[in-house]
Amino acid sequence: MGNRYFKRLIERFQTAEAILSASPDELASLSIPQSAIEQLRNHDPHRIEPTLEWLDQPGHQAVTLNDSDYPPLLREIDDPPAILYLIGRRELLIQPQLAVVGSRNPTPSGRENAREFARFLAGSGLTICSGLAMGIDSEAHQGAISAGHTLAVMGTGPDRIYPAKNRELAHRIASKHLLITEFPPGTPAKAENFPRRNRIISGLSLGVLVVEATLQSGSLITARLAAEQGREVFAIPGSIHNPQSKGCHALIRQGAKLVESAQDIGIELGPLTGLLVAPTAESQAAAPQSQRQNDPDYLRLEEALGYEPVSVDELITRTGLTPEAVSSMLLLLELEGHVSSAPGGYYSRVLTASRPSGRESK
Repeated sequence: MGNRYFKRLIERFQTAEAILSASPDELASLSIPQSAIEQLRNHDPHRIEPTLEWLDQPGHQAVTLNDSDYPPLLREIDDPPAILYLIGRRELLIQPQLAVVGSRNPTPSGRENAREFARFLAGSGLTICSGLAMGIDSEAHQGAISAGHTLAVMGTGPDRIYPAKNRELAHRIASKHLLITEFPPGTPAKAENFPRRNRIISGLSLGVLVVEATLQSGSLITARLAAEQGREVFAIPGSIHNPQSKGCHALIRQGAKLVESAQDIGIELGPLTGLLVAPTAESQAAAPQSQRQNDPDYLRLEEALGYEPVSVDELITRTGLTPEAVSSMLLLLELEGHVSSAPGGYYSRVLTASRPSGRESK
C-alpha cells in the first residue's frame, strides 16, 4: 500500500487496529483502491516477524506516522513514510535539520566545502542530514560529527549498509547520531530506492544545500523535491569549466540561493530556528550587547579577537572554549555585524556595527 493511502487511513482511523477493523465500505469512502483494501483484509501477520525480531535488538526502534515524535516537517509532505526504522538517537528526528548533498565524485574543493559547511552549521545547532553515499554525503556526515550531530537516510533496510565502504561511518553515526530508513529489515540495495529516499532527506530539512553536482546528479532530484515541498534550496557556485558545478549553476538559474559561506545559510535559516540565534524567546526583550557583556564566554572570545584576522583554531586555543561554542558565538557576532569572516575560516572584529555581507569565499 502506498504512503499516500496510509496517510489517509491514519488521519481517519488513528491506529493500526482501527484500520484493520474498518469495513470495506469505510475504506472505499477514502478512495482507497480495491487492491489495497484486499491487501488489508488478507494481511499475513507472519510477514512482519523478521521486522519484529530486528526491533527486539538493543538500540533498534521504529516511529510511525501516528507517533507524537514523528518528524513534523516530514509529516507535511504528500507521501510521508508510514514507518521509519531507526538506529541511534531518536530525538534527533525532531531537531532542526539542513540537508547537504552532492556528487559521489567531488573535486577536492567540493569535499572541503561539504565538510566545512557541515562542521560550521552543525556547530551552530543544525543537525546535518544526508544520504550516506560516497563523496559529498560522506564529507558532510564527517564534518557534522566533528562539531555537532548528523542524520543519515538510508536507501536499504536498516540491517544493510550501502555502500560497504561506509560501514565504519554508518557505525559511528548509529552510535552517537541517527540512522533512519523507510525500508524494512532485509531490503537490499536497489537502484529505484535511492531516488525514493531523497524525498525523506528534503522532507526532514528546513533546506537543502547542493555542494557540487553534474547535470545528471541524483542530488538535483533532492533539490527539486525540496522546492516542491516548500523548502529552501542553496547551491555553491564553481568554475564554468568544472562539470561538477554545472548542476549547481542550473539550480541557481532556476531560483536556488547562491551561497559562498556557511554564514549565508545561517542568515537565511536563522528566522526559522532559534538554535541559530543565541537569544532565547524570553531574553529578546533585553539588549543582546548587554547580555554578552555579562557572559564570561563572550568576554573571553571578544578579548581573543582583534582587528587582524585570526583562525577559529587559534580562537579555540586562546579561549579554552569548545569548537561548538566558538562557532555558535562567532555566527551570532557576525549576524549582528560585530565580526567579519575572511577566507580560510579566519575572523576579525569590525570597526562599525554595520552588518557584514557574509559573502567571502574560500
